[in-house]
Amino acid sequence: MSSKPNLENVKRILVVGAGAMGSQIGMVGALAGYQVTIQDISEDMLTKAQAALAERMDRNVSKGRMERTDTDAALGRMNYLTSIQDAASTADFVIEAAVEKLETKRGIFQELDRHAPPHAVLATNSSTLGSSQVADITGRADRVCNMHFFNPALVMKCVEVVRHEQTSQETVDTAMGLAERMGKSPILINREIPGFVANRLLGALRTEALKLYDDGIASFQDIDTAAKTALGHPMGPYELMDLVGIDVVHLIRQAHFEETGDPADLPHPALTELYEAGHYGRKTGQGWYTYSE
Repeated sequence: MSSKPNLENVKRILVVGAGAMGSQIGMVGALAGYQVTIQDISEDMLTKAQAALAERMDRNVSKGRMERTDTDAALGRMNYLTSIQDAASTADFVIEAAVEKLETKRGIFQELDRHAPPHAVLATNSSTLGSSQVADITGRADRVCNMHFFNPALVMKCVEVVRHEQTSQETVDTAMGLAERMGKSPILINREIPGFVANRLLGALRTEALKLYDDGIASFQDIDTAAKTALGHPMGPYELMDLVGIDVVHLIRQAHFEETGDPADLPHPALTELYEAGHYGRKTGQGWYTYSE
């Protein structure tokens, strides 16, 4: 097999990380006909992921969105392993969806490079860290890129493929082609930039929304209403912060600030206040809005 990435050589996909994001990316791959392995060091996480995906597929069948034969076949193409060595050894394309900590990701990419076949592409799903920050620890920087899915990955169509300076055209073509075969609408980002494209657009909207609220122009509820009824957004910026998680939004802003050193990139004080109080949005029952079970 050629050591160059090639979409036709991609038969087996490895997803590293069995959280909601990783498990759903794996399911997307299985539904597209690929053999998928989800790897996580936690047996408990793998068990929960398997149960959650089966439940999700049951729900889609009962609502008439999918056929039982299709979901059963896709679930049958999925494998769950705790050993990264075993999981990587047969992978043609890897998507890392582990915790957003650079040190952790670098360790994972070092292991992947050691155990994955030479032709395998190593992609990171990171929304904040450019793949150049993990490519240098591998012996295949040309086969490393970002492949950023959006939450929930089973529903959202956009995938951001981000190249770094050494990413080869073959790698870009393979990642873009794979996203299309997964039923997604990929966009190519030609160089690394904090927040990529979608989150930069979202960040600009969020910054303006926070300023309008801060200045007493309108309540956050009315700002959300304007986003939905005037701009056609499915939810307003405050509802979206609660859905994504105030903690996630806060940490992404903090990461941007650490990268740029620009005080304008610091988390908004209102966000910091919610974050420090442990009000993370829907997941804790309290964020901008209050949620009952």
